[in-house]
Amino acid sequence: MHLYGGARQVLYLLEGLANSGVQNLLVVPTGSELGVRVDSATADVRAIRMAGDLDLGVIPRLKRIIMQEQPDLVHLHSRRGADILGGLAARLTGIPAVLTRRVDNPEPRLLINLKYRLFDRVITISEGIRQVLLSQGVPAAKVACVRSAVDADRYQGKCDRNWFLDEFGLPQSARVIAVVAQLIPRKGHRYVLDAMSKLTRLYPGLHLLLFGKGASESEIRAQIGSLGLDRKVTLAGFRNDLSRIFPCLDLLVHPALIEGLGVTLLQAASAGVPIVASDTGGIPEAVRDGFNGLLVPPGDSPALVHSIRRLLDDAELARRMGAAGIRLMREEFSVQGMVAGNLALYRSLLNRDPALPCVF
Repeated sequence: MHLYGGARQVLYLLEGLANSGVQNLLVVPTGSELGVRVDSATADVRAIRMAGDLDLGVIPRLKRIIMQEQPDLVHLHSRRGADILGGLAARLTGIPAVLTRRVDNPEPRLLINLKYRLFDRVITISEGIRQVLLSQGVPAAKVACVRSAVDADRYQGKCDRNWFLDEFGLPQSARVIAVVAQLIPRKGHRYVLDAMSKLTRLYPGLHLLLFGKGASESEIRAQIGSLGLDRKVTLAGFRNDLSRIFPCLDLLVHPALIEGLGVTLLQAASAGVPIVASDTGGIPEAVRDGFNGLLVPPGDSPALVHSIRRLLDDAELARRMGAAGIRLMREEFSVQGMVAGNLALYRSLLNRDPALPCVF
């Protein structure tokens, strides 16, 4: 419904495919922000009712559109309702189906055996996710890795320090770190808050911004209060101007317990922000330990404290890691590369070739 990481990747893909001469039809839930953002030159947009995994009506609604349009293939992007139900709809029409998987959590073996039979190819957004699927028995010839992408130029602006401090009510002396993630348990906010309770005693001017919305907001707010961090942590909500915010951060922290890749990491790295993140899922592909950031064991608050202190105390190290992140994003996470990887997989599927290795 919102233009978060996965939806933005679909937007990048549609625009790139349209520029390559592909005719796109986008099916979205009614009220989807993605559907509003896509222009008519990029895709024909159809909004239908999609109420989640139990909305079996998605099958005939999507099947009807597929039968009318007769596409060369169907590419499914959502794991909520559209993956299995969309796969069934495509199977009933005989049209080849591709699924993009963006999460790295293992699935029940029985579900794996049934679910992935629906798809002719599965695209993972990181090699880490691909390895999870292979370890669970999905055939290698069916699984390809095409990494998520970032429009690096969008994040290359300079920091407007006065605007930034005024926007978040911060003093001139503030040093600012941020977490940009949905407010849900698997993003690990509780661990960075535990770390902040120690860090603020060492760095009185340190402030944490938490960007995002989600079901855990009340629990996070309660933890902030119980730790006495009300004046040191700001719940900043969802923002559409992260490209203006990132250049003003001292560093980004991403304490997720599981993560397919993390588009936020790509955005921050593109802005030259050093990163402290969990060593889990596809994160090590975007944050190279000692190169453009530091990795810590997931759920380890003391390790977060140590790594954050290292970057706060060593300005030259932070600068080098920020510059390295910009180079990494341009070389391995370009939008053009992501679009080309998806298009190559489409062609391999329609030509009945095996799946590709990891593409970037």
